[in-house]
Amino acid sequence: MPNGLIPPGYRAVLIGSATSVEDLSAFAPMEEGAAEGSLMLMELDFAELPSPETLGEVNQACLDAGVLPWPGYEHVVYADAAKPTVYLAWQKAIAWLPIIIGILATVLLPPLIGSVIWMLLPEPVKELISGLIGMGMMMLVMWLMMSLIKPLTAPERPRRVEGART
Repeated sequence: MPNGLIPPGYRAVLIGSATSVEDLSAFAPMEEGAAEGSLMLMELDFAELPSPETLGEVNQACLDAGVLPWPGYEHVVYADAAKPTVYLAWQKAIAWLPIIIGILATVLLPPLIGSVIWMLLPEPVKELISGLIGMGMMMLVMWLMMSLIKPLTAPERPRRVEGART
């Protein structure tokens, strides 16, 4: 994937690695020192590839924030089809890396943290949570059914006849 992204005459150089989203902030000064219009490429390796919807959210959030994609490209976020790797390719206008890190933290981290916590929970707690969610859904369905049936079972009021005394 990166070789297909990199324009002819350019090459990608690994300048470091980070083990968490917070560690990515160490690379912000490098982007700040780059010349305006420089093409930036960031590789993110995951244990498993995020869903296409999540990647679309990250891409749209980057574009909405004003991150410029590379000339001739319409997206900032690209996924590798062969491995769980995501590439972010942007053109430097201002230092976008802090903004991109914030987007990654808000879009990618909550589902990952939730899945890690779920994996760490003991089985009885998982069953309890699943049971509570199921019970809540049943209560919601029962409430909806009652609210739909109530008007149908209400007694009919007698109609008032004109000219009758009350």
